[in-house]
Amino acid sequence: MPVSSALPLSREATPQERSAYLEALPQAAAIVDVSGTVLAMNEPFHRLMGSARRNGTSSCFELVDISDQPRLQANLTAALTGSTPPPCDVILTAGDGRRSTVLALTSQVDDRRTRTAVLLQFVDISERAEREAELARHESRWHQALTSAATGVWDHNFKTGEMYYSETWRHLRGLGPDDMPAATAEEWLQLLHPDDRDRVCHALERQNAGDPDYMAFEYRERHKAGHWVWIECRGACVEWDDKGQPTRIIGTDIDITARKNAEEMLRQMTARLELALETSKIGVFEADLDTMEVYWDERVMRIYGMEGPGRILPNGTWQSVLHPDDRDRAIGNSENAIRGGDEFYDQFRIFRKNDGEIRHLRSRATTIIDQNGRRRLLGVTWDVSDDITLHQQLDSAKTLAEARNRELEGARQRMEHIALHDHLTDLPNRRYLDAMLDQMEEHCRLTHKRLAVLHIDLDRFKQINDTLGHNAGDALLRHAASILRAEVGQGDFVARIGGDEFVVLVQFEGPEKRLGKLAERIIDHTRRPVTIEGHECRFGSSIGVAVSRGPVINARQLLLNADMALYHAKNRGRNRFEFFRDDDQTRAVSTKRLSDDILRGLEQDEFVPVYQFQFDARTLDVAGVETLVRWQHPERGLLTPDLFLKAADDLNVVSDIDGRVLDKALADMRLWRQRGFSIPKLSVNVSSRRLHDPNLRKALAGIEIPPGALSFELLESIFLDDFDAQVKENLRLLRRLGISIEIDDFGTGHASIVSLLRLNPQALKIDRELIRKVPDSREQRQLVRAIIEIGHSLNVKVVAEGVETDAHVEVLRDLGCDVLQGFGLARPMPFDQTETFLKGQTWKRPATALSGNDTGR
Repeated sequence: MPVSSALPLSREATPQERSAYLEALPQAAAIVDVSGTVLAMNEPFHRLMGSARRNGTSSCFELVDISDQPRLQANLTAALTGSTPPPCDVILTAGDGRRSTVLALTSQVDDRRTRTAVLLQFVDISERAEREAELARHESRWHQALTSAATGVWDHNFKTGEMYYSETWRHLRGLGPDDMPAATAEEWLQLLHPDDRDRVCHALERQNAGDPDYMAFEYRERHKAGHWVWIECRGACVEWDDKGQPTRIIGTDIDITARKNAEEMLRQMTARLELALETSKIGVFEADLDTMEVYWDERVMRIYGMEGPGRILPNGTWQSVLHPDDRDRAIGNSENAIRGGDEFYDQFRIFRKNDGEIRHLRSRATTIIDQNGRRRLLGVTWDVSDDITLHQQLDSAKTLAEARNRELEGARQRMEHIALHDHLTDLPNRRYLDAMLDQMEEHCRLTHKRLAVLHIDLDRFKQINDTLGHNAGDALLRHAASILRAEVGQGDFVARIGGDEFVVLVQFEGPEKRLGKLAERIIDHTRRPVTIEGHECRFGSSIGVAVSRGPVINARQLLLNADMALYHAKNRGRNRFEFFRDDDQTRAVSTKRLSDDILRGLEQDEFVPVYQFQFDARTLDVAGVETLVRWQHPERGLLTPDLFLKAADDLNVVSDIDGRVLDKALADMRLWRQRGFSIPKLSVNVSSRRLHDPNLRKALAGIEIPPGALSFELLESIFLDDFDAQVKENLRLLRRLGISIEIDDFGTGHASIVSLLRLNPQALKIDRELIRKVPDSREQRQLVRAIIEIGHSLNVKVVAEGVETDAHVEVLRDLGCDVLQGFGLARPMPFDQTETFLKGQTWKRPATALSGNDTGR
């Protein structure tokens, strides 16, 4: 292709000479100025321009596609400066409308008329451009196909050292455009799974050798993110050197991780199914419903007592072993299911082939259409003979268990009744009362009724009890209970809450006059003489009444208000009733004075411990010591808890008192040990509020005592069923610290069996009221024995309180009680008296009956 960089004509060349020169050029050529105006052209250029433009002053830009004109203009301008710009390809539209791709060549030429011109030549490259476009389209199709198929392409040219990896190839491995693949084969092998490296090396060797069996292989490679990806590599050698060694290998990689995971899942599912079938001894069978050939697997063969692996059996094999009583039904069910295309399920008996034993089988099957369009029956069979036998045994056991359950239910109801009722009067106890307070409060709120609380205290009960004895006192309490039962109305509730105190809950509408009449009737009946053990006894009752007013009802506050009203009734002469008055200043002043004294007593550290020792029931050795709290009041002397504990609880300072007494008791415990006294365990009374204290962990921090040497006795056990998250956490804390839990006053209706199971205490203490009559009462001994057996069945030690005589010691030892505590063995004493007491061991001498009751804590 002749191309002139400069026109070989002088400036003085004539137009004829220039025209002759242009005509001599084989490609379209023209002389143009900087604006593209054609000054001269040859015939090929003329054909492009069209015959009408041959003698005109047309512009060459009329031929050029508008998008290519700027590049052509730039080349013309550059040529006029004397430089030779590189050729540029442009699209031309000829006069006849034909489009072609040409290469535009430009070079400077001088015009004789002193203005600068350019020689412009168009070389047709349309065929080459079409080939290049077709090649680009072909490459694009393959690229899109490979990208759509998530196929990565690699090309290793060992001759040139060029290693090509497509974008998809990089994406499979998590590599970005700037990430470099492994530089060497050794480096790449380190990215492979250790279990695959040797196999991959062998596969690559065979692939390079042209082995068709190794054109594709699979392996695991470490993804950039750290996990393994399964790759299917396909490749082949495409170029070799003179010695037959591969110089270029091209291939593709595909991520087959999902397929491998599916295959592994299928393998695991198959293995699990096989294991399940084998473990459950379930056999699989299949029947061709056209030929009636039946296939039994190995497990079905074993079930039917036939040897050998699974195989096709002749039609009728199954029917031949059916039990005569089941044959018609089983065959009929099977045929009906096959005809209707339904699922088949049946249970039948067979005579096993190898030993003739009757076996119970179950079978389930369904009809399917296989890939060839043939109807088949697919099902499973399993032996349920052992299940049938077990079922029969279970039926017998169920009958027996139901009988036992009825007995246990009766026992449970009796125990629940004991837990919720007073053992003496059979009235509901304090725990039952607490539950009813909440229930009746809610019921009154919903029904818009009013709630009243009557707190009843028997007058002269203590005198009768002390004069005529406890039996007379018990009879008096039962008589009072019968009066209350008779007087309360339907829907009302009466409970004995301890000692000679009773509470009545009344739901009512209308005036409060009804409550006054009820209180008068109770007082009138209790004032009437009653004969007890041949003695005419007269007693009475004082009653405090509290009534809800307004839509808001607080049953527990009503109970407190009734208690305050009872206090005033007693102070005003007894055998009377008083309504609680909101403006009762006496109560407020008295309560405030006591509250202030308690707070001052805490500031002055006036709360001190006294100790009552506990003894092993068999050896009478010291088994522990209970810490009881006393208030060394500066004016009233040493006060027992019954005089201040309720007010302290209202102030929410019981935990503070417990904590200070505990600190002093632990200090005394250390002194006992320093002086050579072995006290196995120290018990400290705590309130249930202590268990709800979120700061208990902080309060117990730093306690250093051997595990089991410290025990917490729960005082207000009526709340033991209130197990919130904080209580559970504190109980776990106590166990971690080695502090055990004991239940105090068990048997008075405070602690339920459910509470014991949930608390898991180490000991429970039988209340002195239950212990008092043990030497003389067979019924009382049976009750105490039952409590001891309950404790031992729960692996809980049992402590008896109120031990006052040698008879108590002997009877309780015979009943299996573990630990004894009471005035007959040791009275509560301050620390400075304990050393003399422990050295004297006076408790091992014969005890005499001692009167008086300890107030606890």
